[in-house]
Amino acid sequence: MKPKQWSLQNKLSLKTMENSATTIEKLIEKAEIYSKTTLELCKYEAVEKSVDIFSNLAVKLTIAIIVVLFLLLVNIGLALCVGQYLGETYLGFFLIAFGYLCLTILLYIFREEWIKNPVSNFIINKMKN
Repeated sequence: MKPKQWSLQNKLSLKTMENSATTIEKLIEKAEIYSKTTLELCKYEAVEKSVDIFSNLAVKLTIAIIVVLFLLLVNIGLALCVGQYLGETYLGFFLIAFGYLCLTILLYIFREEWIKNPVSNFIINKMKN
C-alpha cells in the first residue's frame, strides 16, 4: 500500500508543479507584453513631445522671419530719413549700422541670460509637459 500512496503523492506534486510552471509562463508572457507596450508608449510620448517642440519652434521661427523683414524695411527707411537729415544718405546707413553693432555687442555680453537660458527653459518646460 505504501508504493501506491507514493505514486499518488508524486502525481499530485507533478500536477501542482505543472500548474506552477504554466502560471509562471503566463506571468512571463504578460510581463513581456507589458514591457513591449510600455516601450511603445514611451516612443509615442517622445514623438509627441518632439513634434510639439518642433512645431512651436517652427511657429516662432516664422514669426521671427516676418519681424526681421519688417525691421529690415523700417531700418532702410530710417537710414534714408537720417541720411537725408544729415545731408548724405550713406551717413544714415552708417549710423544705423553702428546702432546694430552696439546691439550685437550687448547681445554677446548678455547671451547667457537673454538667449541661452530662455531657450533652454522653453525646451525643458515643453519636455516636462
